[in-house]
Amino acid sequence: METHQVHDDNHERGGQRGRDQHHGHAHDHGHGDHGHSHTPEVTSKNVRAVGLAALLTGAFMIVEVAGGIVSGALALLADAGHMLTDLAALAMAWLAFRLAQRPADQHRTYGFDRISVLVAFVNGLSLFVIAGFIIWEAAQRFIQPEPVLGAAMLIVAVLGLVVNLIALKLLSGGDSGNLNIRAASLHVMGDLLGSVGAIAAAVIILTTGWYIADPILSVVVALIILKSAWAVTKASAHILLEGAPEGLDSHTIADDLIAHVPDLVAVDHVHAWSITQARPMVTLHGTVETGIPIGPICAAIRARLAERFDIDHATIEISSVAHPRTGAACDSGHRPAGA
Repeated sequence: METHQVHDDNHERGGQRGRDQHHGHAHDHGHGDHGHSHTPEVTSKNVRAVGLAALLTGAFMIVEVAGGIVSGALALLADAGHMLTDLAALAMAWLAFRLAQRPADQHRTYGFDRISVLVAFVNGLSLFVIAGFIIWEAAQRFIQPEPVLGAAMLIVAVLGLVVNLIALKLLSGGDSGNLNIRAASLHVMGDLLGSVGAIAAAVIILTTGWYIADPILSVVVALIILKSAWAVTKASAHILLEGAPEGLDSHTIADDLIAHVPDLVAVDHVHAWSITQARPMVTLHGTVETGIPIGPICAAIRARLAERFDIDHATIEISSVAHPRTGAACDSGHRPAGA
């Protein structure tokens, strides 16, 4: 999971104020101190896992390229090309985790956590390119089959399977809920499936001499890679576009708060997004009956958001029924007009 920094409250107010003014609110929104559960130990595990997987992948890629050239196996060459992009993907993931450890500053008030999401998005797109290349090469082999040295192909494919299993085991030592780890694992899983396909093709070629098995199994692997690519690209793009996290749409949040927070009569201007998969954010405006102090209301809203939606960072503004256009930010020390 990405490391969360404790952000400078003034910087966050400035960032939130820009959002709220865009939606017609010119009020400061108060924040509490929000500690985050993502520890340096977790990030360190991610860095170590991705770094070791990258070294292992890069080393075997050279072996697989040589094996593919010697045996003439498209499945091996395709898998070697995939491993090359894996090396780049794992290197980017490693760099993203290192950058995510840097603290927030005046230009990046939310820190560098979203770099890992951007890297996951790029990795997902690269999987589409890889799959397209494999399918294109396979089509050429269908038209004009080429002889393959089945024994050499089998040896290299088995070694590749072992290497990919080790790399996948290394990545499983990181945080499986992290989108960047997930993207890196999908790359390695694609390699593993490529090795399985190459083994199957080699066995078929050795036992039957049917060379067309090589491009057929290569296409099967490519289709599996495409499915994985779509999943990780869709998830990371949704975060980059600041879409609402799953289960955090504005209607769900508003209805739940009204139902569980006494004296809260209306909730509107709800905006939910996330910095990373594990770091959701919410801003909202609530209306209370005239004369109700906002302190208990704010505390109740924060408690409910944490309990029901696992949100520990919310920007809240409260107004009274009598003065709906004049509000006060939670934690600001002020009361809404009429309260």
